[in-house]
Amino acid sequence: MGSWRTAMSASKEAIQAAASKFIDFVNKSPSPYHVVHECSKALTSAGFEELRESQKWVIQPKKKYFFTRNKSTIIAFAVGGKYQAGNGFTMVGAHTDSPCLKVKPDSKRIKNDYLSIGVECYGGGIWHTWMDRDLKVAGRVIVKNKDKLEHKLVHINRPILFIPNVAIHLHRTHNENFAPNKETHLVPVLATACQEQLTKPASSNEDKASDKKTEPYQVTKHHSLLLQQLCEELNTTAEDVLDFELFLADAQNAVIGGALNEFLLSPRLDNLVNVYCALEGLIEACKNDSFDEDPNIRMVNFYDNEEVGSQTAQGAESSLTEFIMRRLCVSENRTSFEESIPKSMLLSADQAHAIHPNYPEKHEERHKPSLHKGPVIKINSNQRYATTAVTSSILRVIAEKGNVPLQEFVVRNDSPCGTTIGPIIASKLGLKTVDIGMPQLGMHSIREMACTSSIHQATELYKAYFEHYPAVNASLDIE
Repeated sequence: MGSWRTAMSASKEAIQAAASKFIDFVNKSPSPYHVVHECSKALTSAGFEELRESQKWVIQPKKKYFFTRNKSTIIAFAVGGKYQAGNGFTMVGAHTDSPCLKVKPDSKRIKNDYLSIGVECYGGGIWHTWMDRDLKVAGRVIVKNKDKLEHKLVHINRPILFIPNVAIHLHRTHNENFAPNKETHLVPVLATACQEQLTKPASSNEDKASDKKTEPYQVTKHHSLLLQQLCEELNTTAEDVLDFELFLADAQNAVIGGALNEFLLSPRLDNLVNVYCALEGLIEACKNDSFDEDPNIRMVNFYDNEEVGSQTAQGAESSLTEFIMRRLCVSENRTSFEESIPKSMLLSADQAHAIHPNYPEKHEERHKPSLHKGPVIKINSNQRYATTAVTSSILRVIAEKGNVPLQEFVVRNDSPCGTTIGPIIASKLGLKTVDIGMPQLGMHSIREMACTSSIHQATELYKAYFEHYPAVNASLDIE
């Protein structure tokens, strides 16, 4: 297998170009809904046809398709030129969500002359990193338009919220034992009450009483200032806003940094790195002759709600994956779906922990993934990761064909182990699965750190996987 030095022989220009495109993707994707929107645009530009789950599908070889669920999960697939029902699926799974703060259904807070926003903690974030950061808001709004309900994306791309830390003078043990209370300390400030009053037009008490009777439903639950921001972005009125799901996000853009311009300094690297790279790998793999000769369906599954357990209608633990596979296996042969399973494989693509320069003791002595040295195969004997000797061997052969180096990660025995969508889907469907991810630091912080070469390496690996998996799988002799 080629060494990481050989793999790094890709031109600096190619590495930086791939990283720059990824940075642009992240900056346009502050919520899962925006992630799916950006993926949809890229797929449409690449010749993929959008389908609806509720309609009849007519699927043809050499054609490419995608559909969305809840506008936060997206599945795209390309039907190989030699595909027929009962053949396999070459799949990469990732997730569109990241730990964040979400606006509560009733968010209006007024306390000590501040207008604040009530928020919920979504997922397992490092919450103190959200303090002293410029915060923006993005997500989706359900708007009433005559007799229709419309889903609209919103992205207030400027800092309108801030969670100030407490001064060390008022909390002397700040540096020793500070742990913010998630309910009382993580409350973003929107404005001051006095400034809001100054900006309101003067009106009589009768006008105020009249306004109170007719004020829109959402104004009773949220600050009118927040609704005003949303309505200005969407060119609508508060009366037509039925509901929304709003995510707080870092207002600072993702950037390429470091003295040698080698680092990705960005929010949501977990897991937009793998969403972006798998999407690019699929699109690129469909541009060559291997697609015309492929007996499999090439598929990317980007699910929402992984950070909170995947147990939703649009999550990886739903029946969505099985339903779609069965739908694509329909034929006169009643067992075509069951026949497809042993011919299929899933790459569960989620970020991995790089060795930390300041906390090296957190890693198992012989498993210390490094930046730049390639994708990381994640292994756990308790099956928190779904990798087996068989699936890792398949991936190693494919990585060699794509000239991509690989690393390994095993958690210490005295440390808890996270998990992924890999074991969930593997256990539900009986799919061969390998857990893999690109190395990064600061996972689940509001800003994370990875390396520019990861984008090029991951894209090349996923591209090689789509191209070579059927042939490598056919060489297996273990049944």
